Amino acid sequence: MLSVGTKAPNFTLPDQNGNAVSLSDFRGQKVVLYFYSKDNTAGCTKQACGFGELYPQFREKGAQVIGISKDTVKAHHNFAEKYQLPFILLADPEHVALELYDVWKEKTMYGKKVMGTVRTTYLIDEEGTICKAFGKVKAADNPADMLAEL
Repeated sequence: MLSVGTKAPNFTLPDQNGNAVSLSDFRGQKVVLYFYSKDNTAGCTKQACGFGELYPQFREKGAQVIGISKDTVKAHHNFAEKYQLPFILLADPEHVALELYDVWKEKTMYGKKVMGTVRTTYLIDEEGTICKAFGKVKAADNPADMLAEL
């Protein structure tokens, strides 16, 4: 996980509609950047729907919400449509941002070592600096916790 005070690494990835989105596009706004494992899984769906429900309040506080996983553009598009998610989902099948943000890690699943995304959320300030970092977050609580941080 990256440290508080670190300049947030820039990246450019496709969103759920196939449009290129760079972190630097949001300079001047706060960004809640959250990394999750997979679309349509129980925890990730709870987390995404929580951010979706609270999205107007994030916008009122001048913050943009961006979710990133290794899923494809098509998977993100279907996920966003199914749950009417109003925020940006970025596809990172090559693990570019996942590795830049140090969230692609070895994990144990069913007794086997596998590589995967550690659920992590960063709050990035208007200047592009990480001002809060939360590792191994609880999916259901993460959206409300992040809103409280703002």
